[in-house]
Amino acid sequence: MGQVYVLDRRVEAPRYRVGDREADGEVGRLTEAALKAVRQLDELRAKVATTSSPEHAAILDTHRLMAGDETFLDGVRKVIRDEKLNAEWAVRKAVHVIKERLSEAGEYLAGRVADVDEVADRLIRNLVGAPVDAILHDLPPDSVIVAYDLSTADASMLLSGHRIAGLVTDVGSRTSHTAIVARALEVPAVVGTRRASQLCANGDAIVVDGSTGEVTVGATPDEMADARRRRDRARAADRELLSASALPATTLDGHTVALVANIEFAAQAESAVAHGAEGVGLYRTEFLYLNRVEPPDEEEHFAAYRQVLEAMHGRPVTIRTFDLGADKVPRGGGPPSEREPNPALGLRAIRFSLQNPQLFKPQLRALWRAAALGPVRVMIPLVSGVSELRAAKAALAEARDELVREGATVADSLDVGIMVETPAAVAIADRLAHESAFFSIGTNDLIQYSLAIDRHNRDVAYLYRPMHLAVLRLIKQTVDAAHAAGIGVSMCGEMAGDPAYTLVLLGLGLDSLSMEPGSVPAVKQMIRRSSLKEAVELTQAAMSYTSSEDIERFVHEVMRDRFRDLVS
Repeated sequence: MGQVYVLDRRVEAPRYRVGDREADGEVGRLTEAALKAVRQLDELRAKVATTSSPEHAAILDTHRLMAGDETFLDGVRKVIRDEKLNAEWAVRKAVHVIKERLSEAGEYLAGRVADVDEVADRLIRNLVGAPVDAILHDLPPDSVIVAYDLSTADASMLLSGHRIAGLVTDVGSRTSHTAIVARALEVPAVVGTRRASQLCANGDAIVVDGSTGEVTVGATPDEMADARRRRDRARAADRELLSASALPATTLDGHTVALVANIEFAAQAESAVAHGAEGVGLYRTEFLYLNRVEPPDEEEHFAAYRQVLEAMHGRPVTIRTFDLGADKVPRGGGPPSEREPNPALGLRAIRFSLQNPQLFKPQLRALWRAAALGPVRVMIPLVSGVSELRAAKAALAEARDELVREGATVADSLDVGIMVETPAAVAIADRLAHESAFFSIGTNDLIQYSLAIDRHNRDVAYLYRPMHLAVLRLIKQTVDAAHAAGIGVSMCGEMAGDPAYTLVLLGLGLDSLSMEPGSVPAVKQMIRRSSLKEAVELTQAAMSYTSSEDIERFVHEVMRDRFRDLVS
């Protein structure tokens, strides 16, 4: 609950022609605006020095360099003089050319487009006299951000700063990374509303219910009071669930399932322990690469992994090698490559890592060093064939050999598993299982690829069905292949943390479920109040239906009747 803050980085740039004599005045205005931008960024950098993350500070440093870069400013001055355009429109035109060049340089460099846009907007705001930086230091603590969209980088920066009470976006889905980051940091969020940014105005009273997906704009005092009561009840229920957080996730008939946590940031490890997670089942290391200019080096990787291991106090930690690409694009560094016309099916995850050893090797070296400090497992994302797994393991072995030659302290061995996210991996799961220490099913992408839908596209979001019979059969096939080879199989997609699906996943035979820390208590409570026998019976009955709508309806009706306090 709080007040709307509409986050719109766009600013209108007036466009008009100027004469020869006026052009000098426009150049002078540009120079003043750039000097002002540099001063603003210096002041902002000093203001957030003690509260900002190193990554955010690095972004501000980059913006300062851009704002004062004479090569960039000379390009704008040339547009003013040659085309007789006002300074605001000259900035827009010069930046358009720069953005096109960056976009053509490959997805890694394309991440710098956001920085160029922000610097251009700052210059134009200074030229037209509009306010700047309100998002960073004028934001009240009860603000609810309403935006058309947030990049993953923007979301992680805003949300991890705990400066906001809630988040609403026009686009996105439950499995988009903005939504995942919001859940991970327990910030109420509703995404994919289509028109919220058009319907809301700054200062509107708003209620965001992240559990139901409801947003109330212009909330009355009575509606706010009702929301407070619902929030208080939810918090009381959470406290009750947390009281059993230390107990094992064991069914009434003695079957135990490991409940572990998905984390994006090292600092979340403490939250995982507090919520009763028995370890980390997925550490998404790509978030180390976002909101920064240069990629993390070996020491930064090692420091982050050590922080997680120390917080987990001997509990196992599964670290996924970075899954960059698709909707997770860093802001800078890295080699140029061809522009990605379809990033979800392009150079991402292990494909990107293997093609960029200068980025991959520092992570692999840090993993070996971290594994000497505690129980670490390594997980390779988006494997579609045995050759990718073998290549990743070969790169790991090479990194260890280097460290040993240098006299570094490293682990004797590392368990290497894969994320099963593609139909191809499921089809050859029996072969992959013989070369993997474990499987972890990533349902976010497995559903996307098997049902041929873009999970970030609101127009086809209705087709994203975890209870699709094809998805259930793919999960079952993966579990059977893993167990036949004698290895464990987990699930780390968002499906694992939804209490409505818990018994179905038990019935499919999963050994472990990995989810956002806040989901652990409810899932654990459900398992402790159920039997494996009823889970298997429910799953078999669900899979006797054909349409995803019928399966979903049946499962939700059963789960709501059986666990009215846990399933909405």
